[in-house]
Order: sequence, then C-alpha cells, then structure tokens
Amino acid sequence: MDRSINFRGIAGSAGNIMQGMGKFVFGNEGPESKEDSYVERYLDRISNGTIPDERRSAMTELQSLVAESRSAQMSFGAMGFPILLNVLKEDREDVELVRGALETFVSALTPIETTQGPKTEVQPASVNSDLLSRETENISLLLSLLSEEDFYVRYYTIQLLTALLTNSLKRLQEAILLIPRGITVLMDMLMDREVIRNEALLLLTYLTRDAEEIQKIVVFEGVFEKIFSIIREEGYSDGGVVVQDCLELLNNLIRHSSSNQMLLKETMGFDPLIAILKIRRGSAFNFTQQKTVNLLGALNTVELLLTGGPSSESGKDANKNANQAALAQKNILDHLLLLGVESQWAPVALRCMALRCIGNLVLRNPQNLDSLAKKQVGEEPHVQPALNAILSIILRTSIAQEFVAADFVFKCFCEKNPNGQALLASTIAPHPNQGDTHRAASDMPFGSVLLQALVSSDVNGDMEACCRASSVLSHIIKDNLQSKDRVLQIQLETPTPSLGRTEPLLHRIVTCLSIAASADGENNQSRHLEESYIQPVILRLLIVWLVDCSNAVNCLLESAVHLNYIIELASSKRYTACVRGLAAVVLGACVLYNASREKGCDAFAAADAISQKIGLTTYFLRFDELRKSLAHPSSEQRHRKELSRSSANSMSDFQEIEEDETNKDDQHPVLSEIFDSQFVNFLNKLEADIRENIMDIFSRTKTATAVLPAELEQKNGEVDGEYIKRLKSFVEKQCNEMQDLLARNAMLAEEFVKTGGGNTADTSQKPSSGRERVQMEALRQELEGAKRQIELLKTEKSQIEAEANHQRNLAVKMESDLKSLSDAYNSLEQANYRLDTEVKTLRQGGSVPYPDVEAIKAQAKEEAEKDSEAELNDLLVCLGQEQSKVEKLSARLAELGEDVDTLLQGIGDDTAIPDDDDEDEDEDDEQ
Repeated sequence: MDRSINFRGIAGSAGNIMQGMGKFVFGNEGPESKEDSYVERYLDRISNGTIPDERRSAMTELQSLVAESRSAQMSFGAMGFPILLNVLKEDREDVELVRGALETFVSALTPIETTQGPKTEVQPASVNSDLLSRETENISLLLSLLSEEDFYVRYYTIQLLTALLTNSLKRLQEAILLIPRGITVLMDMLMDREVIRNEALLLLTYLTRDAEEIQKIVVFEGVFEKIFSIIREEGYSDGGVVVQDCLELLNNLIRHSSSNQMLLKETMGFDPLIAILKIRRGSAFNFTQQKTVNLLGALNTVELLLTGGPSSESGKDANKNANQAALAQKNILDHLLLLGVESQWAPVALRCMALRCIGNLVLRNPQNLDSLAKKQVGEEPHVQPALNAILSIILRTSIAQEFVAADFVFKCFCEKNPNGQALLASTIAPHPNQGDTHRAASDMPFGSVLLQALVSSDVNGDMEACCRASSVLSHIIKDNLQSKDRVLQIQLETPTPSLGRTEPLLHRIVTCLSIAASADGENNQSRHLEESYIQPVILRLLIVWLVDCSNAVNCLLESAVHLNYIIELASSKRYTACVRGLAAVVLGACVLYNASREKGCDAFAAADAISQKIGLTTYFLRFDELRKSLAHPSSEQRHRKELSRSSANSMSDFQEIEEDETNKDDQHPVLSEIFDSQFVNFLNKLEADIRENIMDIFSRTKTATAVLPAELEQKNGEVDGEYIKRLKSFVEKQCNEMQDLLARNAMLAEEFVKTGGGNTADTSQKPSSGRERVQMEALRQELEGAKRQIELLKTEKSQIEAEANHQRNLAVKMESDLKSLSDAYNSLEQANYRLDTEVKTLRQGGSVPYPDVEAIKAQAKEEAEKDSEAELNDLLVCLGQEQSKVEKLSARLAELGEDVDTLLQGIGDDTAIPDDDDEDEDEDDEQ
C-alpha cells in the first residue's frame, strides 16, 4: 500500500484556499485559524502515518472536530477529501479506519446550527456536499462500500448518501443512474438488518422524488412487494415512522405514473392498502400522532389512485375508472365512511382527507354513485343514510376545512349525475315539523333538512347554515333544468303581502342574501373573517340557478325590489370586490337568459336598469375586479401536496393551517376551495356571453307599439301615385335616421364592452366626442358604400375585359380560317385556268404533237436487249468457272478410282436454257 502522498504540498495550496474561504465566511482572526491547523495536522497524520493506531486516533479526533466546528468543516472540505477518499480506496482491510473516514464525511455534510453570523452566510455542509457529489467516481466508491461485511461500514455509507441527497439531490440522482447496478445495490439494502433497512428506505424515498427513470428501475426491482412486506412487519397503521416512509416511497412511485399504478394493481392488488385503513369502531383514544400520519399517507395513496395519472397522460380516465372499480370491490367505501363520517372523534385532518377520497371514489362512476346513495351509517338505533350524515357535517361542523371536504362529496356526487340530482331535488319539501328546530335531523328526509337550513336565518339568524345549505343546493341544480324547475316550484308557508300568495324559495334566498348584507353593514368594522364567504356562496347559488333557466329569471324579476337590491350589491363600494363581481354576474344572467316579453321585466328593461343605475363602464369594471379577486391557486394543487416527514406533523392539525392562511390573505380560504378553477372558467365564459348580449341589446330597437304620425294619412284630393311617392320618401327618411341611431348605439355599446374599465375622465374632457363619433360613423358608411360601388365596377370591368378577349380570340380564329379558304380558292383558280388552257389547246389543234408509241416501244426493247446481253455474258463467265471446277473434281475422282460418267449421269437433263425465240414471245405477250 502506497501512502507516500506529498501532503505538505497539498496542505500548502489547500490551506491557502481554506484561509481565503475562512476569511470570507468567518472573518480574518479568531479561533478558526487554530482549528484549521488542527485539521491540517490530523490529515497529515492520517496520510503519512505508519502506525495504524496513530492513524485511527487521528481519524477519531478529526471526526470529533469536524462534527463540532463549522470552520473545521470548511477546512476539511478544502483539504481532506482526497485523503479520506484514498483511505476508502486503499485501506479497505482496516475496517476501523474506514468507519472513521465515513463518519467524518457524515459529520462534514451535516449542518451545524449556530446563532452567530448572518443567515445568508455560506453553509459548509452544502459546499462539502457539492464537492463530494461532483465526481461520479466518488458515488460509485460509496456504493461499492455497501457490499462490505461490516455493519457500521454499510450503516455510515447509507447515512452519507442520505446526507448528500439533502443538498445535492439532482446531481446524486443523475450519478446513480450512470453507475451500473447502482439502484440494485440500494434495493438490496431493504433486505438488510432493520437499522440499515430503515436508512435505505429513507434514501430511496429521496431518490424517487420527481425521478421517472429511477422510479421505473425501482418498480422493476420489485419494490412494491418489499414495501408492503415492511408495512406488514411493522403493524400497518400502528407502526412507526418506517410505515410513513414506506407510504411516502409508494406515493412517489404512483404520483405521476399510470403505468406504475396499473402494475401495483396487477401485482399486489389493493388488499394490503385496505388493511392499513382498517380501524375498530369506538377506538377514540388509539389515534396517536404517528398513527394519524400513517393513515394520512394511506389516504394520500388512495387519492392518487382515484385521480389517475397526470392530466396530459393518455389513458388517464380509463386508469382512474379501473382504480375506482377495483377499490370499490374491496369495500373501501365502508372504511372511508367510518373514518370520515362516523368517527367524529378522529383527528380533523383524517376526516377531511377521507371525505375527499369518498368524493373522488364516486366521481362520474355510476356504480359507486349508487352505492353511496344506498349506504347507511351509524349503529342501531341511530342509523341514517350516508348522504344525510354528510349533510349534517356540512351544517354543524365548526371547522371550515371539514365543511369544504364534505361539500366536495356533494360536488362529486352531483357532477354528471342527473338522476342523482333529480333524486335529491325530489326530497326538497317543507316538513310538517319544519318549525321544530330541536327535532333530530336523522328523523327528517334529506331535502327537508336542507330546506330547514336554507330558511333558518329567519328563525334564529343562522346565516352560516343558510350559506352552507346554499352551496349544497347549487350542486343539486347545476346543469340540470329539471331540478331547477322542481326547486323553483317550492312554496314556503310565509305569505308575501306584495305578491298575495306564498313565497317562492328563490325569493327567500334573496331575502337571506339581504339579511347577510345588512349584518355586514352594521358590523363592518368588527365582523369576523369567518363570515366573509356567506354572501359569495349565496350569490353563486343564484348564478347557477339563473343560467339556462328563464323561469328562474322571471321569478326573480317578479319583484322590482330584488333587481334593485342586486344592483345595489354590484354598485356599492362597502362590499368586497368578490361580492360586487358576483352580483354583476347575477345581473348579466338576468339579461342573458331573460325570455320574458312583459314590459318592465324583459331583457331590455334589465339592461336599461344596469345602464341607468350603475353605468356600463362601472358595470364591466366589476368583472375585472372579480377576476382578480378569484386569482388563486387551484384547490387540486392545494390538496395534492406531497406528504413528507416535514409536512406530516402540520397536516395533523387543520386548524393551525387555517389560521396561517387567514393571516396571510384577506380572502377566506373557503372561497379558494369552493370557487375552484372549474367554476372560474365557467364565470369567464359567462362574462363573455353577457358582454356580447348587452352589446346586441343596445344595437337593436326595443319592441313597442308605435304611434303613426299624421303625415302618413292620405290628403284630400291626393292621387294614389303621389301618396305612394310621399310614403316612400317618408319611409326612406325614417330608415336612414333609424340606421344612424342603431349604428351609434352599436358603436357606443361595443366601445363600453371592449374598454370595460376605461377612464371616464377623457370623455368628460371632450364634450364633442359623441358628435365626432357620429360623423365618423357616417363617413365610414359612405366610405363602405363607395368601396362596394368600386368593387361592383371592378367586377363589371373584369367581365367586359373577359368578353373582349373572347371576341378578339374569335376574330383571330375567323381571320385564320378565311385566309385558309382564300389560299384554297386561289389554288383551285390556278388549276382551273391550267385545265381551261389545255382544253382550248386541244380544241384548236395546237402544235403540241402526240407521243410516238411505237418508237417508245422499240427504244424500250433495245434497252432490254442490252441489259439481257450483259447479264448473259456474266452467266457465261460463271459457267466457265464452274466447268473448270467440274473438270478438276472429275480428274481427282478418277484418280481415286471413281466412275465420273456414272456420277454425272442425269445431272442437267431437267434444266434447259431458254432460247431467244422464247424470250421474244414473252416480250410480245407482255406488250
């Protein structure tokens, strides 16, 4: 082993670095310089020492110094890393020395709290973590130590990796992915002794946060089986912090991965998860803080499964539906109802999360919706429907977060569930014992309990119950015209003298709203924040009720008092921006969904009232104010925070959280939960429709009975033609004036709608702006007319040019045809002239002689004879050559002993050469 390191050189350069950093962080002088010299001395003994005991002693003293001094941590980071890493590489057989080196690294990476110095100063622990994790080889070296047999070597290595993760998470995740079998080595630690297993579990919990590749490898290594095996060994929810770490690791793996959720369902199933949620009835004193945290972790797992994967992932809905069905088959609804509804002695955080899981379990799932509607809770003789029990929680709880969670159940139950909405709406009716406030709610139908809470403000001024009942009613009637009309027909017993009949429920809701507003005005200075959400929730009910329901709009506008009161809410500055904006939306719904033709109650009358009493500019400002007041994080983001060790203790007490949120923001936290992103988007769409509708109303005439002027009467002695001419002139004049007025109204309405909250000071400084706008509009219309005329002229010009081109092409074609005919005619004339000349010559017996046929025949015969003679000469030459060949061949055959005469006998007998007489005869025949 070679340990001859030139430490003096390293210490000299590293000491300069250490001194510079020490002066920057800790000052120029002080005890730090002495500690730096100690660190340098210990490192020198470890590096260059020859006696093992002295090296171990120096390592122990170095570890103790680094664990107590931040200056020593900084100095060790500047000088000691190469030396101790070399110990881990070269001195593996000295187990005690390796232990000391690992423990020293852990001390150097552990922050030391101090009350001295600024809070923004450099933390030596984080600097050392960055230095150690910078090289992948260092991480690979540490992972190799996990295979050592010594228990403390493995233990300190796991602790060192965990300390690195707290300061250099991303870098360590990347390094472990690059090391072969890095994750596998860590997974093997889960099967080690309990202490190392627990540290490895915590290490994997850190590693799997937002690390998709590591999550895939861990799942492939069978982590689900190991997690639930550890949970079973620890005693499920009764276990300690190890169960919490297991559930946190499980949640990291399934939070953003539908595939991992599916793999969990197919491999392990949901039975182990259900086993964690099992509790005994009446175990009121068994909820320790750790058990509560464990149950919260298990409920967080259930919520992740019920919400599926991320919204951008394909197949999310199918995976969510499959998880809902699989969990329902395991009767998870019974366990959730026991935790959230029946166990009122359970911690608040636990009840709230169980209620949210119930909502997600039944959301858009027909089978689970039916199961919840039929469920009974409680024990004999106090058994009641589950929905009634949840409604009782809403009306009676003093904790706002529990009200929000229970209200979420009804929101999920009624979403895309028209049959369930109709079922609940059908039960809303006055009960015979409606006035008995002491009557048990379990003895009354669901709708009667809800109706009693809605009208309870008249009896005992309980505006809180009225507000919460209004929230439930808004879910029952949302997007369900049948339920809206059904609830609209409910008549209360209290007579209304102005109407001369019983009072509709809608009118009573407006009355409750006015009572809440009057209480607000009287106690504006001393009013508690807990009451600030009452008016917005009731206004939300009115908005949901009026949308797409003209009957509800007509019922609301039956009394002018209601319209005037809502106008006052929208215009008065003593109400919050949220209340004013929601009141403006209610007024817009009265205009948008108004189908009445009755004078004073139609859409034009409502829009005119808005214009006269509020002003369109101020009115549209209310929408902008509402949008700003509702700009907050979505409730989904609030409830999907990761449940870790740091947040588990605070999650066990919602009251503290509620107080913190109340102090940070003037808006009540209930509003940020109830007015979720879905409802805010609905308001934005409704606002655009209201703006467009109001612009359209001010752009058309009001339907009314017109009085005919006397000018339209036919005068005495006036002929029909002149009367018709005068009527046409009058109608034309009226049309022009009406078009000018409509154009001006449309322009003004459009300007108000687009500008919304425009500054009115500019218009007051320009009194002639209206006239100028009218003149500009007239000029614009003239310009548009001129443009249309120009377009028509351009079209006519194009047509004429096209016709001219067609005629020109036709003329060229006809000219070409004419020229061809002319040429043909000329050639015919020439031929005719030539023929005439020849005829005349023949008739007059001209000097042109007839050809001598005999002479021609003689000349032809002479030429033929010459040709035949030449050919005969050629044949004779050839015959002579052939004769000489025959003679030579005959002589050769004779030499060979052949009889030549016999061979030549018969050759040439059939062939005869024609004589000259035959040729002459043939020529005569041809002639």
